[in-house]
Order: sequence, then structure tokens, then C-alpha cells
Amino acid sequence: MRTTVTDVLFSWLFALVATAQQAPPKEWIDPDTGHRIVRLTEEPGSASLYFNQNSYTPDGKSMIFTTPSGISVLDLATRQVKQVVSGRVRVIVTGHKTRSVFYIQDNAVYSANLDTLATRRIAGLPAKGSISTVNADETLLAGTYEESPVARPGTAANGDQQIHPLDQPVNKGQMMEQRLAARIPLALFTVDTRTGETKVLHRATDWLNHLEFSPTDPTLLMLCHEGPWHKIDRIWTIRTDGTQLTKIHSRTMEMEIWGHEFWSHDGGTIWFDLQTPRGEDFWLAGFNVKTKERTQYHLQRNEWSIHFNVTADGSLFCGDGGDPGQVARAADGQWIYLFRPEARKNEGLTDASFVKTGVLRAEKLVNMAKHNYRLEPNVTFTPDQKWVVFRSNMFGPTYTFAVEVAKATGN
Repeated sequence: MRTTVTDVLFSWLFALVATAQQAPPKEWIDPDTGHRIVRLTEEPGSASLYFNQNSYTPDGKSMIFTTPSGISVLDLATRQVKQVVSGRVRVIVTGHKTRSVFYIQDNAVYSANLDTLATRRIAGLPAKGSISTVNADETLLAGTYEESPVARPGTAANGDQQIHPLDQPVNKGQMMEQRLAARIPLALFTVDTRTGETKVLHRATDWLNHLEFSPTDPTLLMLCHEGPWHKIDRIWTIRTDGTQLTKIHSRTMEMEIWGHEFWSHDGGTIWFDLQTPRGEDFWLAGFNVKTKERTQYHLQRNEWSIHFNVTADGSLFCGDGGDPGQVARAADGQWIYLFRPEARKNEGLTDASFVKTGVLRAEKLVNMAKHNYRLEPNVTFTPDQKWVVFRSNMFGPTYTFAVEVAKATGN
């Protein structure tokens, strides 16, 4: 068959598009926001961690991320990447005390030194068990395991399987309802990282999930009752000796929901998405675990985000937005946001039990119109507070990106 100029041109364009898909730009200025964006990872399928998993080393110099081939570490200054762990693994967290990453492989939990790459097997896991978090001094792990052979609700029978391991299943709502109704007996347990000894803290048929130790208090563990948010009392804390199981927030109206909780860096406040009621009025709410003071910052519908996060000094927040299919039904919510908290001055009666109120003043950082929100961006601030890190499929495959908090010069 004879090759024409058109054929050659088409082949060249096809190759150009394929190359562009394989290698998104390394850096650009978002024309809609004036902020500089950089791509931090090279391998398609590489991703930053879930928004409340610590991915930064204690010295603030490095960040871990996942790849299809394992776990890698990024030098934040040079952007050099080094693979730390190879194989099929599930990352837990970067340590708050040492330059180590904790992870699960072959039904056992390990730690790996990010500099020497030396690994250590800490303990095997119970059947149907998992580890979710490591405490502030890296002496305890915490997780859950099922205590009876109850069949776990799944999605495969419905033909709505998860396409990518980081994506939300299409029928997530149905799965959440089925899992909540199953009332599977669970044990909340810890593992001593020095001896491998396990200890059960709490037993329940509530669906216990999203365990996260305080970043500063090694004896304080946050957990949630998982499920459809309007059917549960979600956020709780418990001490590592099994005492002081405490509910953090109580419903004040029908269909009030709250969740996607995370710690402030000083371990003083638990922040969470609060909606009063669901899908109508939006707040970023905080509960100080020491003073018991409550704070609520108001948001506009389009500014609501699936996840929020906060800088180390607590002066700024960020959010990853959401598409019209999310709970806020935002018409124009597909942005990475920067938020500046503004407390509201009280000029009336006050009481120690009153909630402190304010607003979050939003600035758009990244236009996410080309991002498919089945993959949640999961924003975090870098330790120097100069960048917001997120993962995105805006170019097809998933990569990790960072957007500069300050606007680019000349914008």
C-alpha cells in the first residue's frame, strides 16, 4: 500500500500525542490561576499518599510516594527519586521520629530506612487484619482485624469493579451500605514495633476505620465509625491502654454529616468536613483535644473539597475541590484551593461552650477541569509550606504534582 503525505503527517501527530500522554509537562503556569505547577514523579501510576497519611520525613527534606513497582522517596530540594521498596506493597506512613517508611507486604508489616534501604520485619498480621498508622515515637502500630468468618460485602458480583486501585468504585455507596449492615465483629489492636507483641484495645461490631495516631502524643489514637455519614457518629479517640473512648462530635440536626478527619501538625486539633445538613451548608470544623474548644470556618458550595489539609503552623488550609457528582453538587468546584482562615469578631453574648466561627477565603491554585474525580487528588502542604502536593490523572495516567502557593512572578 502506498504511503501518502497525509499518512506520514497522521503518524507523526499520533506519535506526538502518544509521547505527550506518556510524558506530561514537567512545569507550567496555570493560565486560569497564575500559579506554577511542577510534576514531581516520572512513572505513570505513581501517586502521593492519602491526605491524612504522613508522607514527609521528620527533617522535612523528603517525601515518599507509591509507584506500580513499590515505594519511592523524593528529595524535595533536588527532586531526585530513589526506590526504597520493591514489589507489591501497601504503604502505611512515614515515621514522625526517624527517616523510615512503614508498609505491609505478604501479610506482614515492615519498616525501611530511606537512606540505607535496610528493611526490618516487625510482625505478621492476623488473618483479615491490617495496620493503618504508626504513633509519634514509632513504638506502636495500630490496626483492625475481623474476629469471625463473616463474608465481606464486595463489588465483583455487580460487575462494577474498581478500574484503578486508587480510584473510587463506581458503586461505592452500595458497598458502604452493605458493609455497615454486615456488623462484622472487629478488634482494634496495637503492635509493639520493638517486640512484635499485639494487644487488643477495643472490640466492636461498628465498622472501625481510618485509624490515625496523634502526630505528637504517642498514646492518643483517632478512629472513625465508617459507613454512610448520615447514619453514623463518625469521629472518636481512644488511649492506647484502651481507656477514654471519646466521641468528638455529636449531631445537632437530621442529616448532619462530618468526616474526612485529620490532625493539626501540633496534635492539638482534629479538623473535619462538616455539613449542616448534608449537601447544603459547608464548614471546615475543628475540635481542640486539649481545651475542648470548637471552631467552624464556613465555605461556599463551589469551594467545598473532598479533602482538606493544613500547614504546619496552622495559618493556611488547602482543598482538592470536587466535581458535580460529589455531595456538594458544585457547578464550578473542580479546583485545587488555597484557603486563608478569617475568624469572625464576636460583638454579642459569649459562652465557653459556644463554637468559634469564621470563614475560609478561597484562592484557586489549579484548574482541575480535566481531572477525573474518581481519583481523589488528596492535597497536602510540603513542610516548608510553599507548595501543595496532589495526585492527578489530568493527562491520563496518574502522576504526583505540586503547585506553588505564591503566584508566579509577573502574574
